[in-house]
Amino acid sequence: MLRLSLLLLVGPLDALRVAVTGAGGQTGQHAFRKLLALPEFEPVGIVRSEESKAALVKSGVPADAVTVADVTDEAAIAAALAGCDALIIGTSAKPAPSGETDESTGRPIFGFPNGQPEAVDWLGQKSQIDGAKAAGAIHVVLCSSMGGTDPGNMLNALGRESLPDGSTKGGDILLWKRKAEKYLIDSGVPFTIVHPGGLLNEPGGKRQLVLGVDDERTVGERSIPREDVAEVLVQALRIPAYRGRSFDLRSMNEGEGAVTTDFAALLDELGGRDCDYSLGKMA
Repeated sequence: MLRLSLLLLVGPLDALRVAVTGAGGQTGQHAFRKLLALPEFEPVGIVRSEESKAALVKSGVPADAVTVADVTDEAAIAAALAGCDALIIGTSAKPAPSGETDESTGRPIFGFPNGQPEAVDWLGQKSQIDGAKAAGAIHVVLCSSMGGTDPGNMLNALGRESLPDGSTKGGDILLWKRKAEKYLIDSGVPFTIVHPGGLLNEPGGKRQLVLGVDDERTVGERSIPREDVAEVLVQALRIPAYRGRSFDLRSMNEGEGAVTTDFAALLDELGGRDCDYSLGKMA
C-alpha cells in the first residue's frame, strides 16, 4: 500500500505490474489498453486462447504484454499472475443462443458455450483471487454485474436446465458472481468490486456516471458504456479511497448532467455506503 501511495504522489519510480484477465474481451480490453497508455503501470493482458493473443498483437499490443492462460485452470492462472502487484478481473461466462427455442414461451434458449457460470464466475474467479493473493498482490479490482440482490433476475435463468427430478443445473450467473465477490471480501486482499449496469458499446468519457448500492435506481439509467466501466476499474487502482468498496455503476444519458472527470469526488455519491451481502442470495 505504501508503494502505491508513493507512486501516486511522485510518479512511476517502479511501474505497478497489473494483470488484466479477460483482456481479449470487450470491457477487459478497454481496461488493458488504458493501462498500456499510462506510464505508472506495467500491464499484463491475460487471454484464454492463442487466437485472442494474436488478435491483440495484430492490433498493435506488444506480444510480451499478453499471456495465454485459462482462468478455469488453477495452475495456469497462478503462474500467469506470479510477479503481479495488482489484478483487474474482467472475466465472465458469456451467454449465447443455443439455436433451440423454448416450446412453452417461444423464446430462444441460451447456453454458455465457453464455460458455465459456476466454472468461470465462481471457480475461475476464485482461482484468480487465490493466485493474486499468492503473488502478494496489493489490490484486486473485480468487475461484476448489477442484479445480485434479486435471485429471480432474468440473467440467472440463462443456461439453466430443468432435470427430471425437479432440480436444475447450470445458469445462476449472478449467484455465482456474488459468491466470488464475497470470497474476495473475505480473502484479506485489498479489493474494489464494481457492479456495472447494462453494458453499452458506445464511446466513454461523454456521460455523467452514477454510483449506488444494492441495485437501487433513483436517478440515471441502468446502462453504462463499457469504456466508462473500464475507466472506473483503472481509477480504482490509482485512487486509494476505492479500496475496500463495493458499489453499482450506471450513467446518465449522454447530454444529461455533467461529464464525470473527478473520479475521487465520484465516490462521494455513496455517502459511505457499500453493497450489503446479506441481501439476495449466492450460490
